[in-house]
Amino acid sequence: MIQSMKAKTILALSGLFVLGAFAVPVRAQAPAPGSSKYEAWLTKEVRHQLVMLPWYSVFDNLAYSVDGYTVTLQGQVVRPSLKSDAEAAIKNIEGVEKVINNIDVLPPSPNDDRIRRSVFRAIYSFGPLQKYELQAVPPIHIIVKGGHVTLEGVVDNETDKNTAYIRANGVSGVFSVTNNLRVVKS
Repeated sequence: MIQSMKAKTILALSGLFVLGAFAVPVRAQAPAPGSSKYEAWLTKEVRHQLVMLPWYSVFDNLAYSVDGYTVTLQGQVVRPSLKSDAEAAIKNIEGVEKVINNIDVLPPSPNDDRIRRSVFRAIYSFGPLQKYELQAVPPIHIIVKGGHVTLEGVVDNETDKNTAYIRANGVSGVFSVTNNLRVVKS
């Protein structure tokens, strides 16, 4: 009797594993292209696809605009493969007919790499700004080209925006800092 119950339990559990192997994750259905909700959905989906790129980091800046069925990509990246990966990810979104890829690949430079690391440490190791480092993709992006630093992204308040600028500007070897950080209340 006990062996019979064990056998039934094993069969029942193995049946769950078999059923589980064929389970398909349910994904939210896209609104009908051309509908009023489609562009809002597409904008959200493009953002999701970009932040999920495996090599997207604090040293890259990806921006985009959506116009109907066309997505235009902008920004700067350190790795050339990230430019093509971003375009490929967006082309796979349901309803996207055209992707215009205006992403700039930053030229390789050991000095710029040193500045990137130094600015990262100056900003993210500073007590009041450490809270931004805890996110999967930190919201303050550090773009360096030829010794010129541009800060892109969002912060919670004007004080954090100004502090990030001052910290970046204090790094040795930095020629200039452009502060494009936006203040967005969380």
